[in-house]
Amino acid sequence: MIRYIDRYRNRFGVENICTALQENLAGGFITSRGYRAAKARVPAARTLKDQLLIPELMKIH
Repeated sequence: MIRYIDRYRNRFGVENICTALQENLAGGFITSRGYRAAKARVPAARTLKDQLLIPELMKIH
């Protein structure tokens, strides 16, 4: 969801996207506040490690 909002935020705005998602998804789980908190969160060590491995895996594959 975060990537989707990042992609369309300049066109529709975070608040509008979150409202539409809440209305269309069962139990709407994302809010504009939750989106901003997720963007401010420091990536987990596992995420950073995985991002380093992706280019190596692409070479091997």
